[in-house]
Amino acid sequence: MAETLTGASDGMVIDGANLKTRLRRAERRNRVMAFLLVLPLLAFIVFSFVIPILDMLMRSVDDPTVSEVVPNTAGLLQEWSGDELPDEAVYASMVEELKTAYEDKTLGQLGKRLNYEKSGLRGTLNKTGRRVRKLEEPPFKEALIKIDKDWGDIDTWRLIKRLSPTVTASYYLAAVDLKYSPEGNIERQPDFKQIYVNLFWRTLWLSLLITLLCILLGFPVSYLMANLPMRYSNLLMIMVLLPFWTSLLVRTSAWIAILQSEGILNDILVWVGVIGDDNRIQMIYNQTGTIVAMTHILLPFMVLPLFSVMKTISPSYVRAARSLGANPFTAFWKVYFPQTLPGIGAGVILVFILSIGYYITPALVGGQSGQLISNIIAYHMQSSLNWGLAAALGSILLALVVALYLTYNKIVGIDNMKLG
Repeated sequence: MAETLTGASDGMVIDGANLKTRLRRAERRNRVMAFLLVLPLLAFIVFSFVIPILDMLMRSVDDPTVSEVVPNTAGLLQEWSGDELPDEAVYASMVEELKTAYEDKTLGQLGKRLNYEKSGLRGTLNKTGRRVRKLEEPPFKEALIKIDKDWGDIDTWRLIKRLSPTVTASYYLAAVDLKYSPEGNIERQPDFKQIYVNLFWRTLWLSLLITLLCILLGFPVSYLMANLPMRYSNLLMIMVLLPFWTSLLVRTSAWIAILQSEGILNDILVWVGVIGDDNRIQMIYNQTGTIVAMTHILLPFMVLPLFSVMKTISPSYVRAARSLGANPFTAFWKVYFPQTLPGIGAGVILVFILSIGYYITPALVGGQSGQLISNIIAYHMQSSLNWGLAAALGSILLALVVALYLTYNKIVGIDNMKLG
């Protein structure tokens, strides 16, 4: 017979091929096809999410400026004790490398990096770069000190030595209001420079408050949408979704017009006699403006998960509780409300994570007291160009969000969160 069919201990043989082998090949082919189907999505996640986060984490500790601009001086300083000013060889090396840096236009990078740690060194580097070209013969130590007294300050050289390695913890220390002392010890920043820890606490507090307000406002709206007749429920749904069809800047600008001292709300309060014309309430460019505007913008992210869960709750549960003798409040609190917790959990996660990293609305309506940590991160990215500090602040914010997420998962359980 051309075809043989024989039983074997390891499987049935058909046309000389093992059935198990064919099955493994088919499964492997299916896995490859499935992987190819999700490959575009995987590439998108890697390039738009994973790589930027890794780059941010690297920038928060990467500090190659000193070792790249003055590499020989940085190497000599590693053997320096730090108890007294460096010797003539270190000054001579610095003079030659400052000449090169001035010609290569990299002196500004060095000055900017040193100025982050000690104010005034950028001006020292710029002045020295202009005059150091005239120095041809030793002694260079006295010549540099004559150009600027900072070269005779031992703390300047200690700072250059500390910044010589390509990896630093300075950005993370600055992000939590700490710094290195001239001797290399970690100490707190002066009181007038302690801003970042307070900003983190403010961001957490405002995010929690906005999330709570969204729950208090969103729960009744979601309940009405889930229990009203369809035509009224659809009308409420359109009103909830309407903000999504309007630009974020337009919505924020509308709140500026409503909440300002000469705005609509103050005019109404004056007209009804609640406040006097000379006692108008300042509700914009402060925390009040941030809370009101962000609650309005993020409210739909609480309403939609709650509505989708409430829509699946059968009214017969509450009717059964009422028939067994429970009053309306007990039936609601003991029977209905526990079934809405998955929707509340989903809304809390969405609103809190969005609010903790919000940027545009606090920047427009927050003023000085309503700014969040995201606004400071944007400032260092766009204005001060201190990308290392911005990356450190962003990394701490990311770690904080992940920690809160894990805490939520531990206490509530992310599996209990539902969107419908």
